[in-house]
Amino acid sequence: QGQLVESGGGLVQAGGSLRLSCAASGRTFSTYAMGWFRQAPGEAREFVAAINWSGGNTEYADSVKGRFTISRDNAKNTVYLQMNSLKPEDTAVYYCAADRGAYQGQIRAPRRPVEYGTWGQGTQVTVSS
Repeated sequence: QGQLVESGGGLVQAGGSLRLSCAASGRTFSTYAMGWFRQAPGEAREFVAAINWSGGNTEYADSVKGRFTISRDNAKNTVYLQMNSLKPEDTAVYYCAADRGAYQGQIRAPRRPVEYGTWGQGTQVTVSS
């Protein structure tokens, strides 16, 4: 089945930066698209960023475009989310997820949570004003 573990969350002041990591274990996800989502209290889980299997295609929510960067290192079975110019409205639990299927050779980088089959436990990001 495989497992995803996020790390790197914490408390940061507005304008600051954080780098989230998502380490996979138990299986390789090198041929899977990967995504980052977030959920604030009382809100639905929302798409943040996604990356295709090779890293050649990325997708971002409009709210984070230009501030966040998703990347991956398939040799380390790890996906990253570099978050710069953080705002209080970025406060949420951040989750990484792996696509339901392997799409090696494709640019697929889904935005919908239903497209993902494996989820991490989440890491809290809090941005103070």
